[in-house]
Amino acid sequence: MDVLYTFIGILLFSGLLNGIFFWNGFVQANRKAWEAFIPIYGQIIFLKIIERPWWWVLLLILPVIGNIMAIVMLYEWLHVFGYRKKRHTAFAVLSLGIFILYIHYVAKPQYVGKDNETIRKSITAWTSAVLFAVVAASFVHTYFMQPFVIPTSSLEKTLLVGDFLFVSKFHYGVRTPMTPISMPMVHDSIPVIGTKSYLNKPQLPYFRLPALQKIKRNDIVVFNWPTDTVRFFRDQSNIHIDKPIDKKSNYVKRGVGIPGDSLEIRNGYIYINGQQTTLPDRAKPQYSYIVQTKGVQLPADYMYERFDVTDGFGQVQPNVYIFSSLTEEVANTLKNNPNIASVERRIEPKGNYNPTIFPHSAQMPWNEDNYGPIFIPKAGASTPLSITNLPLYRRIIETYEGNKLELKDGTIYINDKAATSYTFKKDYYWMMGDNRHNSEDSRYWGFVPFDHVVGKPVFIWMSVDQNASGFNKIRWKRLFTTVGGQGEPVSYFTYFLIALGLWFGYSTFIRKKKNK
Repeated sequence: MDVLYTFIGILLFSGLLNGIFFWNGFVQANRKAWEAFIPIYGQIIFLKIIERPWWWVLLLILPVIGNIMAIVMLYEWLHVFGYRKKRHTAFAVLSLGIFILYIHYVAKPQYVGKDNETIRKSITAWTSAVLFAVVAASFVHTYFMQPFVIPTSSLEKTLLVGDFLFVSKFHYGVRTPMTPISMPMVHDSIPVIGTKSYLNKPQLPYFRLPALQKIKRNDIVVFNWPTDTVRFFRDQSNIHIDKPIDKKSNYVKRGVGIPGDSLEIRNGYIYINGQQTTLPDRAKPQYSYIVQTKGVQLPADYMYERFDVTDGFGQVQPNVYIFSSLTEEVANTLKNNPNIASVERRIEPKGNYNPTIFPHSAQMPWNEDNYGPIFIPKAGASTPLSITNLPLYRRIIETYEGNKLELKDGTIYINDKAATSYTFKKDYYWMMGDNRHNSEDSRYWGFVPFDHVVGKPVFIWMSVDQNASGFNKIRWKRLFTTVGGQGEPVSYFTYFLIALGLWFGYSTFIRKKKNK
């Protein structure tokens, strides 16, 4: 209901602003003054005055896209009142509307109507095409499908560094933008320049359209990094910026735990509700392994680090290496090598406390390989609260769900009331990378609220290997492959080329036929 009331408030406020700025113009255009003050209806009448279709109002009310449409409509409004220079639109925008007030309350020009020939001379076909392309691309990017590139190896083997993805916004429900004043088709920072691409205020309430499906356990998910306060394009060190939810850095991980699950990590393996989790066949979990050879020096091109192990007398044992990012299949192959003495997963023993691990409390002496058990919060579910488990849920209670939390004399107070339990308002997820020893994930910063979820990766349209050269730089077998599914990924790139060729041939035939 709070979201509904907020939207109603926004509509009423927009109607009031529209009325204040434009009612005199409505009268000059032979409309009623009161029409300017009615939300939505006022904008439809505005479009009639500038001789544009009513459905433009749908574009106007869409966050981000509406900013572009507002400038276009403002230009045409000034045009029908005789202010037809581009600088007039610039004055109106830069003066935050004061120029509009001057026109209608001081200058009081006559309504002269639309002159398409003047518009064509002032706004070139190229400019119109660019504006249309920006609006269309922004709509697809914001409400349908967003391109995304894999920057790290946390999901290596399933998604590779250099994979270019299309991320579906509609599978988990389209989340409407919460930061309306921002540049279209860029995220938190302007590329190259590195400055913010948005204004923190105003902020719209969180709203999500109905979903096609829920997040299933072990789905790969793109989400906004919950604890992000660092600019994505880092041109200096130690920069901290508190960012709106939809402008936090985009991460991609596997949702290994869903709301209501009990999750535990035992010796590197994930257990859900007491059972070891079964990953999809395309998932290839990897770990670090300690490998000792039989007195053989491994070639320098092997992916390893030297690892100094001392015996009981403090002497370094030779021929011991750490291999990172190995699947169990590869590790077993190494074991069968006659030159290899032993291969062991490098597991941090249970009870060895790692302070970088969430919730960063010595009362929970966990590490990346032995963790929990923990309860993953679900909307409407309750959990007992104590001084011991409070670090697990403190950020949820205070930051994600907006409560006042205090500790007084060993008692927990939520919104000034003593609390021994807490009922969650939102759903949360536990996100981890398949590359278990090379992934900054929920083990380090905790739960991911559902309102931070961006979408579902569905398609790899390009894949680039930065370490290769020439044509080998493109991973041809990964082009036009699906992210999900069973078995090895199958490329549909050949089918795409065939379809493209058929379309090109057909369009050429039709064009020649028309010319004849």
